[in-house]
Amino acid sequence: MFVEIDPRDKMHEECGVFGVYAPGSNVAQLAYFGLFALQHRGQESAGIAVSNGQTISCEKGRGLVAEVFRDTTKLERLQGHMAVGHVRYSSSRISLAMNAQPLLVRYRHGQLAIVLNGNLINGRRLRRQLEAGGSIFQGSTNSEVIAHLIARSGEGEITGAVQNALAYLKGAYAYILMTPDKMIGIRDPLGIRPLSLGKSSNGYVLASETCAFDIVGAKFVREIEPGEMVTIDENGLHSTRFASTQKQALCIFEFIYFARPDSDLHGRNVHMVRKRLGRQVAREHPIEADLVTGVPDSSLSAASGVAEQLGLPYEMGFVKNRYIGRTFIQPAPEIRSLGVRLKLNPVRQIVEGKRVVMVDDSIVRGPTSMRIIKMLRAAGATAVHLLITSPPIVAPCFYGIDTSSADQLIAARLTSEEIREQIGADSLGFLSEEGMLACMDLPPDSFCTACFNHRYPIKPEDGPDAY
Repeated sequence: MFVEIDPRDKMHEECGVFGVYAPGSNVAQLAYFGLFALQHRGQESAGIAVSNGQTISCEKGRGLVAEVFRDTTKLERLQGHMAVGHVRYSSSRISLAMNAQPLLVRYRHGQLAIVLNGNLINGRRLRRQLEAGGSIFQGSTNSEVIAHLIARSGEGEITGAVQNALAYLKGAYAYILMTPDKMIGIRDPLGIRPLSLGKSSNGYVLASETCAFDIVGAKFVREIEPGEMVTIDENGLHSTRFASTQKQALCIFEFIYFARPDSDLHGRNVHMVRKRLGRQVAREHPIEADLVTGVPDSSLSAASGVAEQLGLPYEMGFVKNRYIGRTFIQPAPEIRSLGVRLKLNPVRQIVEGKRVVMVDDSIVRGPTSMRIIKMLRAAGATAVHLLITSPPIVAPCFYGIDTSSADQLIAARLTSEEIREQIGADSLGFLSEEGMLACMDLPPDSFCTACFNHRYPIKPEDGPDAY
């Protein structure tokens, strides 16, 4: 029996960015591998742009990295000494081919390629102002807004033009842009979106997560600081502060769900933090049961921590089907509606006749949890206890994460007991906000936790927006 998981019932990161400056290397191939490591951050589209010092060439399309570059001649055409790459998940649910990145534009000072992770909360207002001034937009991304702001700057040198544009931006963003001779990495003033710097034998690498460094043979150097702009060219690496802030607000869901377990953030390994989250939720909600299992893949680390804390065996209660086609390559709408869903299958021999503790990272809308619990009962589980390694999600995200509006967030409408009744669990335990923050072993104000408490580090302006 397979369970269909509605992708809207999960928090979704919108994209991953990657950049490499490495003269003498096959940078297109390095970008390709880097995007493979970041594929979990976005599966809607992928693309790579490469500069040879004179011109920038770009290949992109809708689909997974392997699908977009199935034709190997695409990579062969990308020759140069530096590259930027992008994997996208649309925070606006608008799937347009023209929104695939890198965004490659030509303006009065030459070519410019941009890859963006995040959302400008004033993006709509800036777009309206630019359109009123004569700017023409082809897609619905905030990357175009940034490109127009740079193009309209009176600065002739790219770093000055970028700094002028940054003065208008309000929101959460990490982006990399490339001219024929420079690569520039930028992180928002609060560091809501992650961006890290790595060093290879003959250059530098920028990536949303450190797991991308390992696959291309680069060593982690440091995280790009909030409000920092780094420029990489033939003269090396140069750092500039474009904003000064005493506060940081990394999205805490990077640790809970988004980032790969082998990535490091704030000097903490994601897998180890998730294990601590699991131990903590088990301490807060002790349960008598026979085994612990996690919902693949993000909850497996936390489930092992729950098992250790409860002194129960940790078992593989589910098998995930990893070979699922992309929704947009199916021709008929009724087929697309089936292909968009991830599928899990229970291992009957493990759960039959057992009291099962099921661990998951979050509940957004609720239907998926209800389906999985029904599936476990159908496979013979005598009880299903659900532990969630984050607090209840009660507020939407305005910074580029694809969450439902508040009226579709189940925890914004129902109490924990009402949620338990609706999804059919024998018990339900959410991790407390205090317990979650304690597991991070960092000052509590180091993170954005607005989806749990409405305390937005930047006041929302436009509402959820296309990035």
